Amino acid sequence: MRKLNEERVVIVGGGIAGSIVAKSLQFHAHVILIDPKEYFEITWASLRSMVEPSFAERTLINHRQYFTKGDLVTSSAVNVTETEVLTADGQKIAYDYLVIATGHADPVPKIRSERIHQYKEENEKIKSSRSILIVGGGPTGVELAGEIAVDFPDKKVTLVHKGPRLLEFIGSKAADKTLRWLKSKNVEVKLNQAVNLNSDTDGHNKIYRTSAGDTIEADCHFLCTGKPFGSSWLKESVLKNDLDVRGMIKVDENLRVRGRNNIFAIGDITNIPEIKQGFLAQKQAEVVAKNLRMMIEGGKECWRETYKPHSVLAIVSLGRYDAVAQLPFLTISGRIPGYIKSGDLFVGRTRKQMGLSPHIVET
Repeated sequence: MRKLNEERVVIVGGGIAGSIVAKSLQFHAHVILIDPKEYFEITWASLRSMVEPSFAERTLINHRQYFTKGDLVTSSAVNVTETEVLTADGQKIAYDYLVIATGHADPVPKIRSERIHQYKEENEKIKSSRSILIVGGGPTGVELAGEIAVDFPDKKVTLVHKGPRLLEFIGSKAADKTLRWLKSKNVEVKLNQAVNLNSDTDGHNKIYRTSAGDTIEADCHFLCTGKPFGSSWLKESVLKNDLDVRGMIKVDENLRVRGRNNIFAIGDITNIPEIKQGFLAQKQAEVVAKNLRMMIEGGKECWRETYKPHSVLAIVSLGRYDAVAQLPFLTISGRIPGYIKSGDLFVGRTRKQMGLSPHIVET
């Protein structure tokens, strides 16, 4: 229940960025978290859950496990005015401060148990297939190929990418090291090709054709290409002029929507010129949480914290033990970067950050 004169902070989006702000501010303001699902997912660990569904028990966290005081609205936001957020279920939710953290559009089940069941179905799909096609050579496609190649070395894995090299968001050395690792695990990689996912059937096998005229036999496929930004609901709102041509929200150095004092945006949906990664979304969330606490408590604007874009720093997992790391002045691959990320995929650390046990799943 809202206390008299308590500031209302509405957060739209319960991913890594939105959940951190909700957790951080729940005892400093009246916080309303709007999210279409009842849980927060550690998304960078989702590919491990496909080969090991039990892993999802720790990566899928009900919002109420860390967000115990504020209001949770399990619905999608469909519009925003100068004073309210409108939801798909007809609610009009007033705000004093608004944080938009809707990231990428990624329709997933509303209920945690249904998401776990989805991972079990994907796992059965992998287990029952002799050959698997992966479309997309970005971090998602590469990490999925690595997970399958390590956990199911008997599967024939083919990865098709339309670009000239893998992992185009980082340097060519990291891409070359990744390609060599995949080939060492018998993953067939086809670059500079697109694939028609409308397959023909030849007996028991599906036949896929690429833009280069190649044919690929595979029992199933996984599409690992980019997802659209979660900003379509803003295109007819008061913030429609605050989107760039890509659908990203334009923000200032304090992560406020440009020209607005009480509306912030964080995570993948912002136009900050840096790689869209979970740990950077976490850093942005921490900046906004500090700034909002300061504003709520009446702090001077000159004290507000600024956010500076980060240089290229990325670790891409290659199965359970190896990884490739792009550092500002160095690229390394193998067990050392794998030790940093690939074993637990930062799940334990993220759970601790949310105030939960890194290993024990609360019931």
